[in-house]
Amino acid sequence: MSLATIIPGRIGRVVLNVADYWQGFSELLFYVLRRLRALGRPPVRLVLQKQIYFTGIEALGAVTAIAMLSGIVITTQVTSLVGQNIALTAKIMLWTVVRELGPLLSAIVIIARSSSATASELANMKIRGEIDNLRLLGISPGDYLVVPRVAGITLSVVAVTFYFQMTAIVTGYAFASLTGNLPFVTSLSGILSTLSMTEVTVSLFKALVFGLVISITSCYYGLRASGSITAVPRAATGAVMRNLITVFLLNGIISYVFFI
Repeated sequence: MSLATIIPGRIGRVVLNVADYWQGFSELLFYVLRRLRALGRPPVRLVLQKQIYFTGIEALGAVTAIAMLSGIVITTQVTSLVGQNIALTAKIMLWTVVRELGPLLSAIVIIARSSSATASELANMKIRGEIDNLRLLGISPGDYLVVPRVAGITLSVVAVTFYFQMTAIVTGYAFASLTGNLPFVTSLSGILSTLSMTEVTVSLFKALVFGLVISITSCYYGLRASGSITAVPRAATGAVMRNLITVFLLNGIISYVFFI
């Protein structure tokens, strides 16, 4: 088989896979939006609470460590370049932490922890026939399994992103203050005066979009698993890789639209 035949064939498969993914993604998204009222049912609400605990609260340890290290590294590098220029340091911290690193690194942590776990869990349930058993019992798998997971992961990403940003900023300036480069209170006041509502809104909008993408993609790959138990790691890997690519792509698009 010639190279001229192989390359178009691979491109065609990639295009078809992407189209299939976005079709499934759209269907799940519209389903969740239509069925949000299912969160009012006690069993579904319990699944939501467990998902928030796993995705949000249990991730705080890793998020805190990464945020603190990020804040220290950024502040150290900035102050080594611009010195005790509080205004410029505040602007650079704003650009790096609030606009970009906060939503992006928070999303990566959630993808590493929750995306693979959610896809694996749903894939296991699909292969073992548990989803079919739910239907036989008169329970909607979408309402019970998908809606609370999408809502829980999305809310957790937004909350974790805000926590990451605050932790990184405070830790960075505290470290700079301890090393004698910047006055702590004055530095925080400088960044708070620089921070606009637009910056905060766009940052949280990014987190909301990332949360929806991560949760729906994870459910999509988990629910489409079929065959033997070997489909479980494939579903988890597919969800993680697709989420990483999509999140980075959307981050660039959103930043370009609002900040350039």
